[in-house]
Amino acid sequence: MSSPRVRFAPAPTGFLHVGSARTALFNWLFARRHGGEMVLRVEDTDAALKTQEYVDAIIEPLRWLGLDWDSGPHFQSDRRDRHSEAVERLVDGGAAYYCDLTRSEIEERCAAAGYHGWSRDRDVADGPGVVVRFRCPDEGATVVNDLVRGEVSFPNESLEDFVIRRGDGSPTFHLANAVDDHDMGISHVIRGEDLLNTTPRVLLIWQALGYGAPPVYAHLPLLVNAKRQKLSKRRDDVSLDSYRRAGYLPEAMVNYLALLGWGPPDEVEIRPLHEIVTLFDLDAVKPAAAFFDPARLDHINSEYIKALTPEQFAERAEPFLTGADAPWAPERYDRDIVRSLAGEIQQRIAHLDEVAGWIDWILRPDVVYDEKAWHKSIVKGRAAAEVLEAVEARLADDDFSSAERLEAIVMGVGDELTESIGARVRSQPPVRVALTGTGAGLPLWEPMRLLGKDETLRRLQETRDRLG
Repeated sequence: MSSPRVRFAPAPTGFLHVGSARTALFNWLFARRHGGEMVLRVEDTDAALKTQEYVDAIIEPLRWLGLDWDSGPHFQSDRRDRHSEAVERLVDGGAAYYCDLTRSEIEERCAAAGYHGWSRDRDVADGPGVVVRFRCPDEGATVVNDLVRGEVSFPNESLEDFVIRRGDGSPTFHLANAVDDHDMGISHVIRGEDLLNTTPRVLLIWQALGYGAPPVYAHLPLLVNAKRQKLSKRRDDVSLDSYRRAGYLPEAMVNYLALLGWGPPDEVEIRPLHEIVTLFDLDAVKPAAAFFDPARLDHINSEYIKALTPEQFAERAEPFLTGADAPWAPERYDRDIVRSLAGEIQQRIAHLDEVAGWIDWILRPDVVYDEKAWHKSIVKGRAAAEVLEAVEARLADDDFSSAERLEAIVMGVGDELTESIGARVRSQPPVRVALTGTGAGLPLWEPMRLLGKDETLRRLQETRDRLG
């Protein structure tokens, strides 16, 4: 294969859909696998869509994923003159014509059958509000040779004469795609299955403009939810940025997106991007819909999180622990605490926005008690008051330099009370609730050491006061 040239061409609609991110990734993988180039083109034929905010909503997520491009971003709205030239060529050559029928007139004439060339021979003059329609063949078929779906045939009689220039003079999607793919030397068009039905229109324009051999098409499978419904922004979490804000790692997201419709020959699920590049093959993309499974994404992301070093973990987690949503004042944040507890936290989370929930009790100035845990371990706990009093007294003489010694002190109090009372006394639960406010969490001893002697003793005393 000669060096391919592909393009990722999203419309600026407000956020980057996970399906669009998968399309960008597959284009990037194909280009990198074969030593080609990827073009970034923003399809903003609708001028109202060209805002910097919308453009940033495309570019920033791509950069977060680590996907680069070799040319662009190019904007279709900047190529209006080139599109207009193509429209004029088609009209002059008889492949397109002017039409001044309104939508209501078309519906009145054609009912539910759609537009059927009513203005082909009316010799309509160009003017305000007049559109240009492409004259589709009445016979034969337009065939799409698709790398994923094989040969797909569209009877030409089923294609109405579609608009290629709107009444305001702007080109439509089909016209702009044909012209821009030709001018940019695009060899392969890799995009979603939902665009397959637009391909015969683009090919007819391509042929009428005399562009020669068209690009090779590959229409990727749709992404569906658990109900096998196409992912929808109305009912599914489809914004790539929402996953970034939830603390998914970009390398994990890339790894997962690569598996949506494609699979490596060795069936290894988790692997670095450079290995995916060497294995990626469009011929291995399956046409069946791909299930976007949040649970599988969580699993892959958790594996990537576990593989981080403590320093890497603390660095990645920090934005989620220092922002406006952090449950403590900024000055209370201590990166050393996160680094010291990284190994335990990493085993328990699927994404980074969960980190705060495991350490908030250390960094909060006051304990927030869970009432159920309070009643179970403090109010109804056997000898809870005696446990807290004895632990507080023993810890007063400790320097808090060893988590193992803290464990021995607390557990030793339970053993001694068990022997004196004649019934088992569990000393850890009341101490945990006194320090953390909850009945579950990380192994207590290292966090207790990090909490420090003064704060530990203060919380034990506060709990005893609350118990009365």
